[in-house]
Amino acid sequence: MKANIHAPALIALAVAAILGTGTANATATATPGAQAQEQQCQRERASRSNRPQELYPESTRKAPTERASQRMGGQLNKLGTALDKEDNAQVRQIADEVIANERANNYDKAYAAQLAANAAYNEDDLAAAKTYLSQAVELDALDNNAHFQSLMMLAQLQAQDEEYDQALATLDRYLEGSRSGKADDLALKGQILVQAGRPQDAIPVLRQAIDAAETPNMGWTQALMAAYLDTENTAEATRLAEQIAAQSPGDKRSQLNLASMYIQADDTAKAIEIMEKLRAEGQLTEDREYRNLFALHLNTDGGEPKAIEVINEGLQKGVLEGNHQTYLALGQAYYFSEQVAPAIDAYQKAAPLADNGETYLNLARILFNEDRIPEAKQAAQQALDKGVHNPDEARKLIAR
Repeated sequence: MKANIHAPALIALAVAAILGTGTANATATATPGAQAQEQQCQRERASRSNRPQELYPESTRKAPTERASQRMGGQLNKLGTALDKEDNAQVRQIADEVIANERANNYDKAYAAQLAANAAYNEDDLAAAKTYLSQAVELDALDNNAHFQSLMMLAQLQAQDEEYDQALATLDRYLEGSRSGKADDLALKGQILVQAGRPQDAIPVLRQAIDAAETPNMGWTQALMAAYLDTENTAEATRLAEQIAAQSPGDKRSQLNLASMYIQADDTAKAIEIMEKLRAEGQLTEDREYRNLFALHLNTDGGEPKAIEVINEGLQKGVLEGNHQTYLALGQAYYFSEQVAPAIDAYQKAAPLADNGETYLNLARILFNEDRIPEAKQAAQQALDKGVHNPDEARKLIAR
Protein backbone atom coordinates (compact mmCIF):
# COMPACT_ATOMS: atom_id res chain seq x y z
CA MET A 1 0.00 0.00 0.00
CA LYS A 2 1.42 3.38 -1.02
CA ALA A 3 1.87 6.23 1.41
CA ASN A 4 -0.39 9.21 0.80
CA ILE A 5 1.26 12.34 -0.56
CA HIS A 6 -0.24 15.52 0.80
CA ALA A 7 -1.90 17.69 -1.84
CA PRO A 8 -0.06 20.96 -2.48
CA ALA A 9 -1.24 23.85 -0.40
CA LEU A 10 -2.43 26.79 -2.43
CA ILE A 11 0.35 29.31 -2.69
CA ALA A 12 -0.74 32.74 -1.53
CA LEU A 13 -1.07 35.34 -4.22
CA ALA A 14 0.52 38.68 -3.51
CA VAL A 15 0.37 40.67 -6.70
CA ALA A 16 0.99 44.14 -5.32
CA ALA A 17 -1.05 46.93 -6.83
CA ILE A 18 0.43 50.31 -7.57
CA LEU A 19 -1.91 51.61 -4.94
CA GLY A 20 0.42 50.32 -2.29
CA THR A 21 0.84 47.18 -0.32
CA GLY A 22 -2.78 46.22 -0.46
CA THR A 23 -4.82 49.19 -1.44
CA ALA A 24 -4.74 52.52 0.06
CA ASN A 25 -1.14 53.13 0.82
CA ALA A 26 -1.15 53.58 -2.88
CA THR A 27 -2.25 57.06 -3.23
CA ALA A 28 0.42 59.70 -2.91
CA THR A 29 -0.58 63.32 -2.72
CA ALA A 30 1.06 65.95 -4.86
CA THR A 31 4.61 66.83 -3.86
CA PRO A 32 4.12 68.90 -0.69
CA GLY A 33 4.67 72.56 -1.33
CA ALA A 34 5.65 72.12 -4.97
CA GLN A 35 2.44 73.52 -6.43
CA ALA A 36 2.34 76.31 -3.85
CA GLN A 37 5.98 77.23 -4.41
CA GLU A 38 5.59 77.37 -8.18
CA GLN A 39 2.54 79.60 -7.99
CA GLN A 40 4.24 81.80 -5.40
CA CYS A 41 7.17 82.22 -7.81
CA GLN A 42 4.69 83.25 -10.49
CA ARG A 43 3.21 85.77 -8.08
CA GLU A 44 6.63 87.18 -7.18
CA ARG A 45 7.70 87.46 -10.82
CA ALA A 46 4.44 89.20 -11.66
CA SER A 47 4.79 91.51 -8.66
CA ARG A 48 8.31 92.51 -9.57
CA SER A 49 7.25 93.33 -13.11
CA ASN A 50 4.31 95.38 -11.74
CA ARG A 51 1.89 93.13 -13.58
CA PRO A 52 0.23 91.10 -10.80
CA GLN A 53 -1.78 88.13 -11.94
CA GLU A 54 -4.89 87.37 -9.89
CA LEU A 55 -4.92 83.60 -9.40
CA TYR A 56 -8.28 83.52 -7.59
CA PRO A 57 -10.70 85.81 -9.40
CA GLU A 58 -13.73 84.10 -7.81
CA SER A 59 -12.48 84.50 -4.25
CA THR A 60 -14.90 85.72 -1.59
CA ARG A 61 -12.04 87.02 0.54
CA LYS A 62 -11.51 90.76 0.55
CA ALA A 63 -7.78 91.26 0.23
CA PRO A 64 -6.26 93.39 3.02
CA THR A 65 -4.99 96.80 2.00
CA GLU A 66 -2.17 96.98 4.53
CA ARG A 67 1.28 96.97 2.94
CA ALA A 68 4.89 96.89 4.09
CA SER A 69 5.70 99.52 6.69
CA GLN A 70 8.41 102.07 6.02
CA ARG A 71 10.10 101.42 9.36
CA MET A 72 10.68 97.77 8.38
CA GLY A 73 11.79 98.57 4.85
CA GLY A 74 15.46 97.92 5.54
CA GLN A 75 14.79 94.49 7.05
CA LEU A 76 12.45 93.50 4.26
CA ASN A 77 15.03 94.55 1.67
CA LYS A 78 17.60 92.35 3.40
CA LEU A 79 15.04 89.55 3.37
CA GLY A 80 14.58 89.96 -0.38
CA THR A 81 18.35 89.93 -0.95
CA ALA A 82 18.75 86.72 1.04
CA LEU A 83 15.88 85.20 -0.93
CA ASP A 84 17.50 86.09 -4.24
CA LYS A 85 20.75 84.51 -3.05
CA GLU A 86 18.82 81.38 -1.99
CA ASP A 87 20.40 81.72 1.45
CA ASN A 88 17.74 79.82 3.39
CA ALA A 89 19.39 80.20 6.77
CA GLN A 90 19.67 83.97 6.32
CA VAL A 91 16.06 84.20 5.14
CA ARG A 92 14.88 82.46 8.28
CA GLN A 93 17.05 84.53 10.59
CA ILE A 94 15.85 87.85 9.18
CA ALA A 95 12.24 86.63 9.04
CA ASP A 96 12.36 85.62 12.70
CA GLU A 97 13.61 89.10 13.57
CA VAL A 98 10.77 90.72 11.63
CA ILE A 99 8.13 88.45 13.16
CA ALA A 100 9.40 89.21 16.68
CA ASN A 101 9.64 92.97 16.11
CA GLU A 102 6.85 94.88 17.85
CA ARG A 103 7.17 97.70 15.32
CA ALA A 104 6.37 95.39 12.40
CA ASN A 105 2.79 95.39 11.15
CA ASN A 106 0.81 92.29 10.29
CA TYR A 107 1.77 92.44 6.62
CA ASP A 108 5.49 92.65 7.47
CA LYS A 109 5.19 89.60 9.71
CA ALA A 110 3.00 87.57 7.36
CA TYR A 111 5.26 88.27 4.39
CA ALA A 112 8.33 87.29 6.40
CA ALA A 113 6.62 84.15 7.68
CA GLN A 114 5.70 83.04 4.17
CA LEU A 115 9.26 83.45 2.90
CA ALA A 116 10.61 81.71 6.00
CA ALA A 117 8.23 78.81 5.34
CA ASN A 118 9.70 78.27 1.90
CA ALA A 119 13.24 78.54 3.27
CA ALA A 120 12.42 75.96 5.96
CA TYR A 121 10.87 73.69 3.33
CA ASN A 122 14.02 73.95 1.21
CA GLU A 123 16.01 72.87 4.28
CA ASP A 124 13.66 69.88 4.84
CA ASP A 125 12.54 71.40 8.15
CA LEU A 126 8.88 70.66 7.52
CA ALA A 127 7.76 71.23 11.11
CA ALA A 128 9.10 74.77 10.99
CA ALA A 129 7.59 75.29 7.55
CA LYS A 130 4.15 74.41 8.93
CA THR A 131 4.61 76.77 11.86
CA TYR A 132 5.60 79.66 9.60
CA LEU A 133 2.71 78.97 7.22
CA SER A 134 0.23 78.91 10.09
CA GLN A 135 1.55 82.29 11.22
CA ALA A 136 1.26 83.73 7.73
CA VAL A 137 -2.32 82.50 7.38
CA GLU A 138 -3.55 83.53 10.82
CA LEU A 139 -2.15 87.06 10.47
CA ASP A 140 -4.53 87.34 7.48
CA ALA A 141 -2.59 90.23 5.97
CA LEU A 142 -1.31 88.90 2.64
CA ASP A 143 -2.89 89.41 -0.76
CA ASN A 144 -5.19 86.67 -2.01
CA ASN A 145 -2.55 84.92 -4.09
CA ALA A 146 -0.08 84.66 -1.20
CA HIS A 147 -2.74 83.88 1.41
CA PHE A 148 -4.33 80.99 -0.48
CA GLN A 149 -1.03 79.54 -1.62
CA SER A 150 0.10 79.49 2.01
CA LEU A 151 -3.06 77.55 2.88
CA MET A 152 -2.45 75.12 0.03
CA MET A 153 1.16 74.49 1.00
CA LEU A 154 0.16 74.03 4.65
CA ALA A 155 -2.48 71.44 3.68
CA GLN A 156 0.06 69.51 1.62
CA LEU A 157 2.61 69.42 4.42
CA GLN A 158 -0.02 68.33 6.95
CA ALA A 159 -1.05 65.52 4.63
CA GLN A 160 2.55 64.41 4.25
CA ASP A 161 2.80 64.17 8.04
CA GLU A 162 -0.43 62.10 8.05
CA GLU A 163 -2.29 64.87 9.86
CA TYR A 164 -5.26 64.15 7.64
CA ASP A 165 -7.98 65.86 9.66
CA GLN A 166 -5.93 69.06 9.88
CA ALA A 167 -5.00 68.83 6.19
CA LEU A 168 -8.63 68.46 5.14
CA ALA A 169 -9.72 71.34 7.37
CA THR A 170 -6.98 73.56 5.89
CA LEU A 171 -7.84 72.49 2.36
CA ASP A 172 -11.55 73.15 2.91
CA ARG A 173 -10.66 76.59 4.18
CA TYR A 174 -8.65 77.12 1.01
CA LEU A 175 -11.41 75.85 -1.29
CA GLU A 176 -14.17 77.81 0.42
CA GLY A 177 -12.26 81.07 0.50
CA SER A 178 -10.66 80.89 -2.93
CA ARG A 179 -13.72 79.38 -4.64
CA SER A 180 -11.22 77.34 -6.63
CA GLY A 181 -12.70 74.76 -8.95
CA LYS A 182 -9.32 73.66 -10.26
CA ALA A 183 -9.05 69.96 -10.96
CA ASP A 184 -5.67 69.81 -9.19
CA ASP A 185 -7.14 71.20 -5.99
CA LEU A 186 -10.12 68.84 -6.00
CA ALA A 187 -7.88 65.88 -6.77
CA LEU A 188 -5.66 66.71 -3.82
CA LYS A 189 -8.66 66.67 -1.50
CA GLY A 190 -9.80 63.35 -2.94
CA GLN A 191 -6.36 61.82 -2.47
CA ILE A 192 -6.15 62.99 1.14
CA LEU A 193 -9.63 61.57 1.81
CA VAL A 194 -8.45 58.18 0.51
CA GLN A 195 -5.38 58.35 2.74
CA ALA A 196 -7.55 59.35 5.68
CA GLY A 197 -9.61 56.18 5.27
CA ARG A 198 -12.68 57.98 3.91
CA PRO A 199 -13.02 56.37 0.46
CA GLN A 200 -16.78 56.92 0.23
CA ASP A 201 -16.25 60.68 0.61
CA ALA A 202 -13.31 60.61 -1.78
CA ILE A 203 -15.16 59.05 -4.73
CA PRO A 204 -17.39 62.02 -5.72
CA VAL A 205 -14.53 64.51 -5.21
CA LEU A 206 -12.14 62.51 -7.39
CA ARG A 207 -14.77 61.99 -10.06
CA GLN A 208 -15.39 65.75 -10.09
CA ALA A 209 -11.66 66.41 -10.45
CA ILE A 210 -11.29 63.92 -13.30
CA ASP A 211 -14.33 65.32 -15.10
CA ALA A 212 -13.02 68.88 -14.70
CA ALA A 213 -9.57 68.12 -16.08
CA GLU A 214 -8.78 68.45 -19.75
CA THR A 215 -6.19 65.68 -19.35
CA PRO A 216 -6.70 63.88 -16.02
CA ASN A 217 -3.60 62.84 -14.13
CA MET A 218 -3.26 59.06 -14.04
CA GLY A 219 -2.58 59.26 -10.31
CA TRP A 220 -6.08 60.64 -9.76
CA THR A 221 -7.61 57.66 -11.54
CA GLN A 222 -5.46 55.35 -9.43
CA ALA A 223 -6.66 57.11 -6.29
CA LEU A 224 -10.26 56.67 -7.43
CA MET A 225 -9.54 53.01 -8.08
CA ALA A 226 -8.20 52.67 -4.53
CA ALA A 227 -11.36 54.28 -3.20
CA TYR A 228 -13.54 51.84 -5.14
CA LEU A 229 -11.48 48.94 -3.81
CA ASP A 230 -11.83 50.18 -0.24
CA THR A 231 -15.61 50.31 -0.70
CA GLU A 232 -15.53 46.79 -2.22
CA ASN A 233 -16.71 48.04 -5.59
CA THR A 234 -14.43 45.68 -7.52
CA ALA A 235 -16.30 46.14 -10.80
CA GLU A 236 -15.61 49.89 -10.95
CA ALA A 237 -12.04 49.40 -9.74
CA THR A 238 -11.43 46.87 -12.49
CA ARG A 239 -12.95 49.16 -15.10
CA LEU A 240 -10.59 51.93 -14.08
CA ALA A 241 -7.62 49.55 -14.05
CA GLU A 242 -8.49 48.51 -17.60
CA GLN A 243 -8.69 52.16 -18.60
CA ILE A 244 -5.27 52.93 -17.13
CA ALA A 245 -3.69 49.85 -18.70
CA ALA A 246 -5.16 50.70 -22.11
CA GLN A 247 -3.77 54.24 -21.89
CA SER A 248 -0.30 52.97 -20.94
CA PRO A 249 0.22 49.61 -22.67
CA GLY A 250 3.97 49.80 -22.13
CA ASP A 251 3.77 50.57 -18.42
CA LYS A 252 4.49 47.40 -16.44
CA ARG A 253 3.00 48.71 -13.21
CA SER A 254 -0.33 49.47 -14.85
CA GLN A 255 -0.42 45.98 -16.33
CA LEU A 256 0.45 44.34 -13.01
CA ASN A 257 -2.19 46.42 -11.30
CA LEU A 258 -4.79 45.26 -13.79
CA ALA A 259 -3.73 41.66 -13.18
CA SER A 260 -4.25 42.27 -9.47
CA MET A 261 -7.76 43.58 -10.16
CA TYR A 262 -8.59 40.48 -12.18
CA ILE A 263 -7.37 38.28 -9.33
CA GLN A 264 -9.63 40.10 -6.88
CA ALA A 265 -12.48 39.64 -9.34
CA ASP A 266 -11.71 35.89 -9.51
CA ASP A 267 -10.81 36.15 -13.21
CA THR A 268 -7.56 34.18 -13.02
CA ALA A 269 -7.42 33.51 -16.75
CA LYS A 270 -7.18 37.22 -17.61
CA ALA A 271 -4.61 37.77 -14.87
CA ILE A 272 -2.46 34.96 -16.27
CA GLU A 273 -2.82 36.35 -19.79
CA ILE A 274 -1.41 39.71 -18.69
CA MET A 275 1.40 38.19 -16.65
CA GLU A 276 2.41 35.79 -19.42
CA LYS A 277 2.50 38.65 -21.91
CA LEU A 278 4.83 40.54 -19.61
CA ARG A 279 7.00 37.42 -19.23
CA ALA A 280 7.20 36.98 -23.00
CA GLU A 281 8.34 40.60 -23.30
CA GLY A 282 11.02 40.07 -20.66
CA GLN A 283 9.36 42.52 -18.25
CA LEU A 284 9.19 40.22 -15.24
CA THR A 285 12.35 41.27 -13.43
CA GLU A 286 11.54 40.72 -9.76
CA ASP A 287 11.28 37.62 -7.61
CA ARG A 288 7.73 38.41 -6.50
CA GLU A 289 6.57 38.77 -10.12
CA TYR A 290 7.71 35.25 -11.06
CA ARG A 291 6.39 33.97 -7.75
CA ASN A 292 2.95 35.46 -8.38
CA LEU A 293 2.80 34.01 -11.86
CA PHE A 294 3.69 30.45 -10.89
CA ALA A 295 1.23 30.72 -7.99
CA LEU A 296 -1.50 31.64 -10.48
CA HIS A 297 -0.67 28.60 -12.59
CA LEU A 298 -0.59 26.28 -9.57
CA ASN A 299 -4.02 27.51 -8.54
CA THR A 300 -5.42 26.70 -11.98
CA ASP A 301 -6.58 23.24 -13.01
CA GLY A 302 -3.90 21.65 -15.16
CA GLY A 303 -1.58 24.57 -14.63
CA GLU A 304 1.35 22.55 -13.28
CA PRO A 305 3.33 22.35 -16.58
CA LYS A 306 3.22 26.13 -17.00
CA ALA A 307 4.18 26.60 -13.35
CA ILE A 308 7.21 24.34 -13.92
CA GLU A 309 8.18 26.39 -16.97
CA VAL A 310 7.90 29.67 -15.08
CA ILE A 311 9.83 28.44 -12.03
CA ASN A 312 12.68 26.97 -14.06
CA GLU A 313 12.94 30.10 -16.19
CA GLY A 314 13.02 32.32 -13.11
CA LEU A 315 15.73 30.18 -11.51
CA GLN A 316 17.81 30.08 -14.69
CA LYS A 317 17.64 33.86 -15.03
CA GLY A 318 18.60 34.31 -11.40
CA VAL A 319 15.47 36.38 -10.80
CA LEU A 320 13.58 33.81 -8.75
CA GLU A 321 15.17 32.99 -5.42
CA GLY A 322 15.96 29.32 -4.92
CA ASN A 323 14.41 29.05 -1.47
CA HIS A 324 12.23 26.47 0.23
CA GLN A 325 8.97 27.83 -1.15
CA THR A 326 10.27 27.85 -4.73
CA TYR A 327 11.62 24.30 -4.69
CA LEU A 328 8.57 23.01 -2.81
CA ALA A 329 6.28 24.52 -5.45
CA LEU A 330 8.44 23.00 -8.18
CA GLY A 331 8.35 19.61 -6.50
CA GLN A 332 4.56 19.75 -6.13
CA ALA A 333 4.12 20.83 -9.75
CA TYR A 334 6.30 17.96 -11.00
CA TYR A 335 4.66 15.37 -8.74
CA PHE A 336 1.08 16.27 -9.61
CA SER A 337 1.92 16.29 -13.30
CA GLU A 338 3.26 12.73 -12.81
CA GLN A 339 6.93 13.59 -13.26
CA VAL A 340 8.22 11.80 -10.22
CA ALA A 341 12.00 11.85 -10.79
CA PRO A 342 12.31 15.66 -11.10
CA ALA A 343 9.78 15.98 -8.25
CA ILE A 344 12.11 14.02 -5.97
CA ASP A 345 15.03 16.19 -7.04
CA ALA A 346 13.07 19.37 -6.22
CA TYR A 347 11.94 18.00 -2.84
CA GLN A 348 15.55 17.10 -2.01
CA LYS A 349 16.51 20.72 -2.61
CA ALA A 350 13.53 22.09 -0.68
CA ALA A 351 13.71 19.88 2.43
CA PRO A 352 17.03 21.15 3.89
CA LEU A 353 15.79 24.75 3.49
CA ALA A 354 12.57 24.19 5.46
CA ASP A 355 12.04 25.32 9.05
CA ASN A 356 10.68 21.90 10.04
CA GLY A 357 10.67 18.31 8.81
CA GLU A 358 7.36 18.26 6.93
CA THR A 359 9.03 18.51 3.51
CA TYR A 360 11.37 15.65 4.41
CA LEU A 361 8.32 13.61 5.38
CA ASN A 362 6.66 14.27 2.02
CA LEU A 363 9.91 13.29 0.33
CA ALA A 364 9.96 10.07 2.37
CA ARG A 365 6.42 9.24 1.20
CA ILE A 366 7.35 9.75 -2.46
CA LEU A 367 10.53 7.67 -2.12
CA PHE A 368 8.58 4.91 -0.38
CA ASN A 369 6.04 4.82 -3.21
CA GLU A 370 8.91 4.48 -5.67
CA ASP A 371 10.32 1.54 -3.69
CA ARG A 372 13.45 3.49 -2.83
CA ILE A 373 13.22 2.20 0.72
CA PRO A 374 16.66 3.07 2.14
CA GLU A 375 16.34 6.65 0.89
CA ALA A 376 12.78 6.82 2.22
CA LYS A 377 13.93 5.73 5.69
CA GLN A 378 16.74 8.28 5.65
CA ALA A 379 14.31 11.07 4.69
CA ALA A 380 11.88 9.95 7.42
CA GLN A 381 14.66 10.10 10.00
CA GLN A 382 15.61 13.59 8.79
CA ALA A 383 11.95 14.57 9.19
CA LEU A 384 12.04 13.39 12.80
CA ASP A 385 15.29 15.24 13.42
CA LYS A 386 13.83 18.55 12.19
CA GLY A 387 10.44 17.97 13.82
CA VAL A 388 7.04 17.07 12.36
CA HIS A 389 3.44 17.30 13.50
CA ASN A 390 2.95 13.52 13.22
CA PRO A 391 6.17 11.78 14.27
CA ASP A 392 4.40 8.39 14.42
CA GLU A 393 4.01 8.39 10.64
CA ALA A 394 7.74 8.99 10.18
CA ARG A 395 8.53 6.18 12.63
CA LYS A 396 6.23 3.78 10.73
CA LEU A 397 8.01 4.57 7.48
CA ILE A 398 11.32 3.82 9.14
CA ALA A 399 9.94 0.57 10.60
CA ARG A 400 8.84 -0.63 7.18
